[in-house]
Amino acid sequence: MMDLEDYIEGHIDPEPAWLSRLDRDTHTSLINGRMCSGHAQGRFLKMLARMISPRRVLELGTFSGYSALSFAEGMPPGSEFHTVEASDELSDFIEEHLLNAPDEIREKIHLHFGAALEVAPGLGKDFDLIFIDADKREYPDYYRMAVGMLRPGGYIVADNTLWDGHVADENRCDRQTMGVKKFNDIVAADVRVEKVILPLRDGLTLIRLKMPGER
Repeated sequence: MMDLEDYIEGHIDPEPAWLSRLDRDTHTSLINGRMCSGHAQGRFLKMLARMISPRRVLELGTFSGYSALSFAEGMPPGSEFHTVEASDELSDFIEEHLLNAPDEIREKIHLHFGAALEVAPGLGKDFDLIFIDADKREYPDYYRMAVGMLRPGGYIVADNTLWDGHVADENRCDRQTMGVKKFNDIVAADVRVEKVILPLRDGLTLIRLKMPGER
């Protein structure tokens, strides 16, 4: 029987050659290559950008740059994609693969290094979309910060919110799992936002900040 992931990837848009190379190099050159968004999620992020047409996007957690390039591919000309990565040891790898992307995609991306909670506030407010995919222990603080940086009607997308299913395990109490669990609980209780969890890959939560006066 064909693997379900292979079936899905065979029935969606193919990933560009430069993203396929990035995915391959991430898995062969970096520790925790499974953190790379990959084909199916990458095409979803591009589609999401096409649908929302954001002018300003912030990403917390660049890793190898796959999600940044996927988002930027779907964003309109002249838009800005700011991405913050904690580990500057990844700078050479990220910058090399940014150079492999088409100019019209690469020029949208602004790469920043440092702790997300320290760097992101200096990038301004009124973001149309914020993608959270960094230290899971900090997810609750990322969320509180992101809501304050988002324009009304804007979106937050959080990755890994099912955390290999550990969020549903009452016996899992490591700091990363507890960070994701607390994030999920905070979002679920926040009446300012609409929210839905998609079981894509390791769980993606889509969150929309309501407009003033909107129920």
